[in-house]
Amino acid sequence: MRDLAEGLLDPIPVLDHGFVRLVDCMPRAVEEDGETADHAIARAARVSYQAGTRTSRSDRGLIRYLMRHWHTSPFEMVELKFHAKMPMFVARQWVRHRTASINEISARYSVLPEEVYRPEPGDIRPQSTTNRQGRGDEALDAECTERSLASMDRVAEGAFGAYRSMLEDNVARETARGVLPVNTYTEWYWKANLLNVMRFLQLRLDPHAQMEIRVYAEAMGSLVARLAPWTWEAFEEYWRHGQRFSAPEWAAIVAELDEDALKRIEGRLVDVQSPGELREFSVRLRAAKPE
Repeated sequence: MRDLAEGLLDPIPVLDHGFVRLVDCMPRAVEEDGETADHAIARAARVSYQAGTRTSRSDRGLIRYLMRHWHTSPFEMVELKFHAKMPMFVARQWVRHRTASINEISARYSVLPEEVYRPEPGDIRPQSTTNRQGRGDEALDAECTERSLASMDRVAEGAFGAYRSMLEDNVARETARGVLPVNTYTEWYWKANLLNVMRFLQLRLDPHAQMEIRVYAEAMGSLVARLAPWTWEAFEEYWRHGQRFSAPEWAAIVAELDEDALKRIEGRLVDVQSPGELREFSVRLRAAKPE
């Protein structure tokens, strides 16, 4: 197995001072004889090393079947290790995903560089009226935006001035760091299996996720798409952009479909789904149809 494909290990710039880069992965090979991490997933699902006994088409079909039916353990056979640099408040959201191994820079051992996140003016918006956690879509007026940015600059300058002063007075680093704001940059190594990476991306790629963490998810997703393109394709179709309904919602939808409507729906899918996928869909749709 040869080294990772060209460019996969290069840092992807994120925000004003941040980045994401892939450090390593297991299996440590892509594009050798046309293989990607997808083939490792397919082999794990078959509990077999006979890679030559299956075609790439059947491997892709198997991955789609696994994703479609939530047979997730084969995706755990791929491990990804990222190096990321982000504002502390982004890290605090990120660490809520408790299925990864993390090693973060320590401000007890190191003096943190004077790097703070300063949002673009267009990203400073009022509180949403429909989402208690997020910002709204409309822009603030220019005067409010300028005042907000000036306040952030003033706080950062004062905080790092106090930090430097405390260090010069021989205050312990572990104490001096307490004055730093949450938009100070931190960095870490973050390792997880592919299943848990996808679960992270499922939440953090959502349009309702905070923009400052969503851009990191987008960068990570671009790397996953290169390492495991069939898995990424299935993830996008079945998990990320698929829809889930409650039992009453699904029953209400199906109750409105007559036989002609069912056939029209099936006709729309003939060119975009495999025969097996279409057959499964038709069985599921008709089984839900009341007699």
